[in-house]
Amino acid sequence: MDDAADVLEELARRGGSLAVAESLTGGLVAARVTDVPGASRVFRGSVTAYATVLKRDVLGVDGDLLDARGAVDPEVALGMAGGVRRALGADWGIATTGVAGPAPQDGKPVGTVFVAVVGPGRGAGAVREFHLEGDRTAVRGAAVHAVLGLLRDELFANGGAAYGEHYGEI
Repeated sequence: MDDAADVLEELARRGGSLAVAESLTGGLVAARVTDVPGASRVFRGSVTAYATVLKRDVLGVDGDLLDARGAVDPEVALGMAGGVRRALGADWGIATTGVAGPAPQDGKPVGTVFVAVVGPGRGAGAVREFHLEGDRTAVRGAAVHAVLGLLRDELFANGGAAYGEHYGEI
């Protein structure tokens, strides 16, 4: 199953659009999406907010939240997804934030990843937490798969599920 192709096909069928906010994946999600022929039918663009200040200034993530919890946090992931959705005028926003390594960040160990999706009528959205194994490349690759999988799940299986039904899934 090709998560990127599946979600793009479904978004096109629905007349929807997608925007991506990335931190630890550094553009890999956008690259994976644009690898799919015809992605331009639904893909609006992406923001790689690697620096924490950009999460606040570009994506609108609450500065007090970032100060209190750091960038590796489920609420930050949701803020990034909602922020890129608004900034790029998309129906759906997805986001990745986490620690790819080689060292821990914000008190979180390497492999801690949060992925989020916010879409139309989604309320607060959906977020999942992962504790991924492997080196930096493996963690980043798994995070790409995880965020596209969450979007796929929200589009196909959990169309109306609320934030609380997914929060903290591993």
